[in-house]
Amino acid sequence: MSPNKIIQIAQVYSTYRGLFDFTPITNTRREFAQKKLAGYSAEQLFSVVSDVEKYNTFVPFCKKSHVYARKPGSLKADLIIGFPPLNESYTSNVTLVKPSLVKAECVDGRLFNYLLTAWQFSPGLKDIPQSCVIDFMVAFEFKSVLHSQLSNLFFDQIVKQMEYAFIAEAGNRFGPPSIKSHVLVSNKS
Repeated sequence: MSPNKIIQIAQVYSTYRGLFDFTPITNTRREFAQKKLAGYSAEQLFSVVSDVEKYNTFVPFCKKSHVYARKPGSLKADLIIGFPPLNESYTSNVTLVKPSLVKAECVDGRLFNYLLTAWQFSPGLKDIPQSCVIDFMVAFEFKSVLHSQLSNLFFDQIVKQMEYAFIAEAGNRFGPPSIKSHVLVSNKS
C-alpha cells in the first residue's frame, strides 16, 4: 500500500473516530474559552450576565433561576437546567465586580464535580464606546461518565447557543449592536 493511501485512510479514520468516539473517557473535564469583540458596552453586557434571576427567560436549557441571597459583590442562586429528558438543579455562588466580571461556581455538586463560568468585560474599540471585549470561559466536569460522553457530542453547540443568548438578550434590552461581534480567540479542550 502506498504512503499516500495510508495517510488518506488515517485521515478518514481520524475524522470518523472524532465524530463517533465512544471509547471510555479518561479526562472528563471540558473547557471552552473565547475572546470576542461585541457591539455593546461592558456595562450593558454586565447588566445582562449579572441578571441571574431572569436566566430562565432567555438562556437555553435554563428552566428555572432563583436568586435567594444577595450581598454587595455576590449572590447565591438555584438553577434548574433541562437537557431532555433530564432536569438537574444546582446552586451557584456568583461573584460580581461591576462592570468587569461575573463569575459563577457550582457549590452543590450533584450533577457536576466542578462547574465554573466567567465573563470578563473590558473596553472595546476606542472610537466606538458601545463596544467591549468579552473574555468568556466555562469549565466543567460531570460526575457521570454518561453525561460526559453526551457532552462530548453536544458541548460546542450548547456553549455557543448559551453565549449567543446573552448577546441576543443585550439586543432585546438595548437595541441593535454598534458593530457586528467578532471572535478574536477561541480555545476548547
